[in-house]
Amino acid sequence: MDRRDFIKLTAVTGTSATLASCGNSEHQLIRFVPDEDLVPGVAEWKPGVCPLCAAGCGLSVRVMEADVETVRNGQAGVVKMGVAKKLEGQAGHPISQGGLCARGQAAIQVTYHPDRLAHPLKRSGARGAGELKEVTWDEAIAELVGHLDALAAAQDQKSLAFLTRPRRGRRLALAAEFLNRFGAPAPVPFELFGEEVLRRANAISFGHEQLPTFDLARSRFVIAFGADFLGTWNSPVAQNAAYGAMRQGRPGQRGAFVQVESRMSLTGANADQWVPVKPGTDGVLALGLAHVMLSNKLRPADAAGRAGAAIDGWSGGLADYTPARVEQVTGVSAKRVDRLARELVELGPAVAMIGGAPLAHTNGLFHALAVNALNGLLGAVGQPGGVFFTPGFQPSVPGPQVPSPQALQNLSAKVLLVDDVNPVFGAPKAWKVREALAKIPFIASFSSFLDETSSLADLILPDHSFLESWVDSTPESGALEAVTTVAGPVMKPLYQTRATADVLIEVAGKLKSPIALPWKTAEEVAKSQPPAPSPQSPPAARSPERLALRKYSEPVFDGDAAQYPFHFLPYMSQQFGDGSTAHLPWLQEMPDPLTSAMWSSWVEINPQTAERLEIAQGDLVDITSPHGVVRAPAMIFPGVAPDVIAMPVGQGHETFTRYASNRGVNPIGILAPATDAETGALAWAATRVKIARAGGGNGSLIMFAGEMREHPHEHETR
Repeated sequence: MDRRDFIKLTAVTGTSATLASCGNSEHQLIRFVPDEDLVPGVAEWKPGVCPLCAAGCGLSVRVMEADVETVRNGQAGVVKMGVAKKLEGQAGHPISQGGLCARGQAAIQVTYHPDRLAHPLKRSGARGAGELKEVTWDEAIAELVGHLDALAAAQDQKSLAFLTRPRRGRRLALAAEFLNRFGAPAPVPFELFGEEVLRRANAISFGHEQLPTFDLARSRFVIAFGADFLGTWNSPVAQNAAYGAMRQGRPGQRGAFVQVESRMSLTGANADQWVPVKPGTDGVLALGLAHVMLSNKLRPADAAGRAGAAIDGWSGGLADYTPARVEQVTGVSAKRVDRLARELVELGPAVAMIGGAPLAHTNGLFHALAVNALNGLLGAVGQPGGVFFTPGFQPSVPGPQVPSPQALQNLSAKVLLVDDVNPVFGAPKAWKVREALAKIPFIASFSSFLDETSSLADLILPDHSFLESWVDSTPESGALEAVTTVAGPVMKPLYQTRATADVLIEVAGKLKSPIALPWKTAEEVAKSQPPAPSPQSPPAARSPERLALRKYSEPVFDGDAAQYPFHFLPYMSQQFGDGSTAHLPWLQEMPDPLTSAMWSSWVEINPQTAERLEIAQGDLVDITSPHGVVRAPAMIFPGVAPDVIAMPVGQGHETFTRYASNRGVNPIGILAPATDAETGALAWAATRVKIARAGGGNGSLIMFAGEMREHPHEHETR
């Protein structure tokens, strides 16, 4: 018998024996011989990549020996193995630079989560009822292969669909190649807080269809329009490091910072000036600043180049954007407009950025183009202290990265593969995603957890965690140089899971008409080179003279203003992002940085609004849009405009492990299906609501850091 297969027949004692039945030798745990040589008590640091957002931060993973309960060949037992104990930012990595955000720190709980799926599952009852039975990997792969063979036999390969989170690594390239060679459509990406509007604007303005990188460390004046770049937007860890250098890295020289937004974010709380603005008008303010510079000859108009050529009225000095007119439209005083414009020029190098809510309106593209033109006018593009584009970046799969509502509603598939995405939770109920998925005959998911979408699957083929498999990342922003990170497994798999890349490769080879993929293993996929950049980027091929000029048009809000007087602002939370990390208990107990609330949902209301409506802290309130109602406790918050009602996104899961299920409410559900006309991206800031007091201070459970307020009623979603 090979040493690796030898089982030492000694019952485990102590705490590990709790899984064994008392006194029943048939159920005693046994100790397996370790598969690796370990030095007790000595830590080893291994490289990794954080998977919880698209930033691609490099990790240093602390690995040490531990006793691990496991199953081998159907036998429960314990084995000593190297396991991850702690995640840190990788020193010297161009993105993380030794830092790591709170979500990145909590990512280790993905691997050790008690509700993680440990083996393949097949639906045994009604769809969505949670009745699943364990199957072997051979059975699971044969099931999937059978459904794909049936499509091929009927010459109906186009009825295979692949729904995924937008990815920037080689895994998406593998999926796209698999689909292409099978004869199916390209992957359908979904992401609630997608960035397609900004990418499209950058393609028009600069010829780069990607997110920007800001050289904050060398800037002396920064103005941000809605971008929570220290909290949740773009590449927060890299941006925090650069921001720290801007503020404190140059003796005797402290950079200035202005934040423009209608609800104070973590970034806004750090600003020298916080400028509230009417929702959907940010681009008007940006062009008002440009008007002051042009009319006072502070900067030459042609400095904006291609970016200015996309704005109607630019060559005429932006006569429609005088400070007085800007004050009427945005609510920002004419005096402040004039002062900010002069400071941007006098205190340069200066840079402007835009992200988040301003781009989530029906006129979002205009705002992005306006800020791009302002950066051009400031001479910030490609200059120290300005805006750059990470060189050599190419998306893993060409084409749109955010689908229109029709892409989800009209999934005319007979077989659907779902990879690391949960649109049933993350899309407005008006899109009817659950209803669309219910019509698909066969759904297979690669999820590691049961959530609202994977619970509808007929077959679940659970993926390894990122610590157990090969991972790679080629982020599109966050560094001034091209960055590709590839890391192998830092530990052996705990359960009977498989890397999704390996599953797709195996399925491809077992089809009746096998697909010859250029990779044989997940390791080869991760290590493979992305395609070389094309010699001429498609956006740059369009001449400025042929650009369609953009002129400001008022944002369109869903809901009559008389009946629904408030703008509704769901925002990405520091803890949960779009809700995909709500299952991690460390993040549930992490206090919100501005309100200190945790383990709950809340509704942020301006104190003046609350006083007028006789709403007190903790009162239950109903937030009603034309598409539904959510009920949650009131949080009196001075950092939100009087005509804005804000709620953090992330809670309100129906199904997502013991830590997130039936906790709080999901504000996404009541959003209107409004979109940006040019990109089809969800205009998640374009919904109007009304608010009504539903109960007194005995309404629900609100927990704060260091304090708990208890109320008997549950949160409700209707």
